[in-house]
Amino acid sequence: MNVDSKTRVITGNEACAEGAVVAGMRFYAGYPITPSSEIAEILSYELPRRGGVFIQMEDEIASMGAIIGASLTGAKSMTATSGPGFSLMQENIGYAAMAEVPCVIVNVMRGGPSTGLPTLPSQGDVMQARWGTHGDHPIIVLAPFSVAETYEMTIRAFNLAEQFRTPVILLLDEIIGHVNEKVRLPEKSAIKIIDRIKPNNSPQDYLPYQHTGSGVPPMANFGEGYRYHVTGLAHDETGFPTNSSEEIEKLLDRLHKKIDRKRDEIVEVETYLMDDARIGIVSYGSSGRSSRSAVRLAREAGIKAGLLRLKTIWPFADKEIKKLGSGIRHWIVPELNLGQIAHEVEWATGSRVPVTKINRVDGNPISPLDIVEIIKRVN
Repeated sequence: MNVDSKTRVITGNEACAEGAVVAGMRFYAGYPITPSSEIAEILSYELPRRGGVFIQMEDEIASMGAIIGASLTGAKSMTATSGPGFSLMQENIGYAAMAEVPCVIVNVMRGGPSTGLPTLPSQGDVMQARWGTHGDHPIIVLAPFSVAETYEMTIRAFNLAEQFRTPVILLLDEIIGHVNEKVRLPEKSAIKIIDRIKPNNSPQDYLPYQHTGSGVPPMANFGEGYRYHVTGLAHDETGFPTNSSEEIEKLLDRLHKKIDRKRDEIVEVETYLMDDARIGIVSYGSSGRSSRSAVRLAREAGIKAGLLRLKTIWPFADKEIKKLGSGIRHWIVPELNLGQIAHEVEWATGSRVPVTKINRVDGNPISPLDIVEIIKRVN
């Protein structure tokens, strides 16, 4: 019997590590933390074999600083962590956003706050991913719900980071990180890889933070003859700090608009039986798996339920919710926290449609039957 080498049984963490390597990642710095440690373990032997670099850092603060530095030299870089480590990374995530340094941060979520529930699932870092670092800043956050999607979204995270010169966060949860699933990995020739735009002018004429039409300045690599200043301070097009209110406003406006202009290209959702749905479910990650099963069970019971699953969490899919929810009488939002995305759904609907939350924070997943019970109650 012929065995298809592309068909594998792997975990989400394994898929993340493999997807990163396929995307061109050649530098990883991190600190072991449950439930993401397998990503580091795999890359500790895979990267040296492929001419890359793996460094175990002394903590998550240093890990984030290291991947920023590596990216500035031209290396696609990544780190992986969980809730407590993600908290420590926030200052440097803000630095990467302000200095426009592409990199990928994987957060395999576990229960919190503090050290919380190291081996149990949670989706409690959704708002931290958006607002964890201080100040007004744009961010892109993706959330896979399967092993196959983890592979695909890891590659997409690198593509978005390179395309927009920005940090991109991949939010898994413990269930997705550790579940084993059969997947068929695509041929490398079928995978789209995006690299950062390089400058085409001389080092003397190069402006590292030029206000281009796309909002994304070309990025030169350190060590290739281009010398420029990088800072977390507000800066002008040369990269040097400024107190000019005009320059500061231009910079922050461009940082947001480079994402906002392509918002419809960035945001991805999956719909399931939403065409005639009267009860809509909004969910993501592992809770999206239970929600899909719940919709099937509700349909078998004659209830017109449907699912809108968030593949991109930030920017938020408010337009998609409004568009698909014209016939919805009731929204249900299952998530492993106390209602972080439910608030966004309420805002997106303008409170015109009731929103019911289904929440768990005890380390157990939300089951399809938990959701079906609420569907029947609001029907």
